Amino acid sequence: MNKNQLYEQMHQKLHNIVPEVELRYKAELAYEIIQLKREKNALILGHNYMEPALFHSIPDFTGDSLELSRIAAEAEQDIIVFCGVEFMAETAKILNPNKKVLIPSNNAGCSLADSITADDVRELRIKFPGIPIVAYINTYADVKAEIDICCTSGNANAVVESLNSDTVIFLPDEYLAKNVAKDTGKHIIIPEMVNNQLQVPENDGFEMIGWKGRCEVHEKFTVSDINDVRAQFPDVVIVTHPESSPEVVAASDFSGSTRSMIEFVKNNDAPHFLILTDCSMGDNIAAEYPDKDLLRLCSVRCLYMNTITLEGTLKALQEEIFEVQVPEEIRVRALRSVQRMIEIG
Repeated sequence: MNKNQLYEQMHQKLHNIVPEVELRYKAELAYEIIQLKREKNALILGHNYMEPALFHSIPDFTGDSLELSRIAAEAEQDIIVFCGVEFMAETAKILNPNKKVLIPSNNAGCSLADSITADDVRELRIKFPGIPIVAYINTYADVKAEIDICCTSGNANAVVESLNSDTVIFLPDEYLAKNVAKDTGKHIIIPEMVNNQLQVPENDGFEMIGWKGRCEVHEKFTVSDINDVRAQFPDVVIVTHPESSPEVVAASDFSGSTRSMIEFVKNNDAPHFLILTDCSMGDNIAAEYPDKDLLRLCSVRCLYMNTITLEGTLKALQEEIFEVQVPEEIRVRALRSVQRMIEIG
């Protein structure tokens, strides 16, 4: 495919989403990246939250955290470029210690991953001995090394139920934990940190222990937002992510992982959709399914995902910089919890 063909392909899909002058410039960058990934035997993975011009041009595979983890586990290329945030690239490195894993930004953090440390997990082990610990994939490698099993939003319920335990610790997303607790019929408590000490509510009946971490994108959505949209568009279908509050999830028509959200829109004939997650994903769905009417009311973008650009991807490949490293002792321990997650599916 030459430059003009790539531009035409991108224009056909993105002409209603990306301004023309920007599209031409980004098609040039995408062409350079595609040539370079072939020369260097690189695999490019793109999360569903990537900007449309990147998402619909350079990745070999796109998807949610679980899908991309599975693909990374089977990668044969010499270099993996992960267009997503740091914990995702770390997961690829955990699964592929002998491959070079690059992330196109050195600022692609995550508010959820930042909300908990390995020391916090060790303190929970002491406070709640013998209780299995599940950690959302949105955690760093040192946390994954301390827990029993990882999960994604797509398999969280299955992971919790697979443990066959009356009580489970679920980290670090408070809202996802509450939504999983509701789905699995468990009573949840959220400990508080007071003067650097973990304080547990006085309640003998809890079956899940959560953590006070939140996604700074999904915590912004409110029931009032949903009510306002329904007042204007009574036949709208609201689709949300389980990192949103239980109240928002309850007020929505469907909640699930990014892949599940995409599949729901694809297979539903509603007259209007509102996607309550990072708004780039709404753009990507609109580009992929132009026959679907997605209300363009989203104004929330993950600032960390937004640091991943075509310019950064090109630079990362050209100079083989922004390489992700995981100390071997941590990687080996983290690998167990990640592999258990992948096996459950």
